[in-house]
Amino acid sequence: MTTSSEPDLVVDPADMAPDRLRAALSAVAPEAGADASAVRIARAPGRVNLIGEHTDYNLGLVLPAAIDLEIRIAFVPSDDRRVELTLLANGEGAGFSLDEIPPASGAWIDYPASVAWSLQEAGLTVRGLRGVLASTLPVASGLSSSAAIELASAWALLDPPDLAAHGLDGMRLAQLAQRAENLHIGVKSGLMDQFASSLGRASCAMLLDCRSLEYRPVSLPLEQHALVVCDSGSPRRLGSSEYNARRAQCERAVAAIAGEVPGVQSLRDVDLPLLARFRGRLDEETVRRCEHVIRENERVLAAVEALEAGEVETVGRLFAESHASLRDLYEVSSPELDALVDLAGTVPGTAARMTGAGFGGCTVNLVPRDAVDEFRVLVEAGYRERTGLEGRVFEVEAAAGAGLLA
Repeated sequence: MTTSSEPDLVVDPADMAPDRLRAALSAVAPEAGADASAVRIARAPGRVNLIGEHTDYNLGLVLPAAIDLEIRIAFVPSDDRRVELTLLANGEGAGFSLDEIPPASGAWIDYPASVAWSLQEAGLTVRGLRGVLASTLPVASGLSSSAAIELASAWALLDPPDLAAHGLDGMRLAQLAQRAENLHIGVKSGLMDQFASSLGRASCAMLLDCRSLEYRPVSLPLEQHALVVCDSGSPRRLGSSEYNARRAQCERAVAAIAGEVPGVQSLRDVDLPLLARFRGRLDEETVRRCEHVIRENERVLAAVEALEAGEVETVGRLFAESHASLRDLYEVSSPELDALVDLAGTVPGTAARMTGAGFGGCTVNLVPRDAVDEFRVLVEAGYRERTGLEGRVFEVEAAAGAGLLA
């Protein structure tokens, strides 16, 4: 979630407990919290993408996992068609009318508002609410706090908060959240983030074919390795320019090829020999972008095979190739992310790469469990020495997708 003024939404994990969230709601909206039994809690996880970067909007393959860092909204319905939310972290409040959704302004409230717009555009019934929003997801870190707030908001806004009652499933809800981000926020993101937050599964990554929308869980070999995220402390600036510019480059290349080759609708339909045929008619930068996407799709399939065989050494090689491609061909890495990947490589048996759209944010790592403490010390100290920034290292678990807490 990238905003013009980004509050630190992160709270102590203990404050995410349902009883504390209900108490917080009662404190900011006494009339809402009077009946504790009426308070519901919607939750949605962030995600880490193991491999398959910038392939989703090219209708390619991705392999994200929902993680146990998440956003929760404690809420009670209201009858006044107003949505009023308060950030637990700092007490900041914001709201909007369901009958007059405001345009995006660069504030965090844009995300719930965009989802309210998308749900209503789809003919779904929503209602006003009073709520408290709490998060363990760092903002603008590449762990998709934007998708998490969209999915948590969707579950809170739906009347009733039950997908089956609206004829929805988790995939359709993810698509509606993606539409909110594309058309209301103005970021032309692919489906991966919302898909992972909506349909994640505990202990698994999720292989998604962004063309067919077929997906399946992929068990992670985490008996001997831990899933570790390193936050560079260098916020990811996703929005207006660089991300959308890369998507536009891919689309222009597809248009050039499709003009002569029937059946080409996305880079998913282009292989390296076909790209080579058109090299003279595309600028070199665009060719590099396309080469990354084509090779990254191949790496996703290879990584799935390696993960299911428990071959973490092969995963490490694929992670390294992916990071180098994102750095050199797609040019979305950063000195901070490169430093984190370099430092991770000093711990034997570790797989490391940047994750997310890039331009800052996080790396994803598979670290031998008996080396996690060593990894943390080496990475935090080395990163501070190289960059002057305070990185954060945290072990995460693959988690279930969005919904209501029981």
